[in-house]
Amino acid sequence: MGLSIRFAAPADAELVMSFIRALAEYEREPDAVEATASGLRAQMEAPDPPFECLIAEVDGQAAGFALFFRNYSTWRGLPGLFLEDLFVSERFRRRGIGRALLGKLAAIAVARGYGRMEWSVLDWNTPAHGFYRALGAAAMEQWTVWRLGADALRRTAAANPK
Repeated sequence: MGLSIRFAAPADAELVMSFIRALAEYEREPDAVEATASGLRAQMEAPDPPFECLIAEVDGQAAGFALFFRNYSTWRGLPGLFLEDLFVSERFRRRGIGRALLGKLAAIAVARGYGRMEWSVLDWNTPAHGFYRALGAAAMEQWTVWRLGADALRRTAAANPK
């Protein structure tokens, strides 16, 4: 197996979008995707893109992706890497591709002087839990992820004194 991992370029926007759609299917939310390939491409072409993305290829065929961005830890006083999405196409699973993508992300984080790498996993995704534990990752059992969705975000912003 000839595995290679490379950074996605703006020309890869449709490929990245196909992985996002496949991940949404896997996560049982196929209709939740609002992103578009043209929107991703525009963001990837921006002077300061809001995300970076790795593409894993096996013998020249796209096999998976990892989309990530920088975050920051006030307690550590260091930036970190937040993994937004990791996905390997079903026909390429169990070949070490996910592990290779995470290894590459960890190497990027270390090279950039980041203090940690974080991501979220759905509670029902027990195969992922086992995979991440085997790498030495630990669930943040005392933390709950909170989110202001689009409508709540707008309401909260509108209620804020100017």
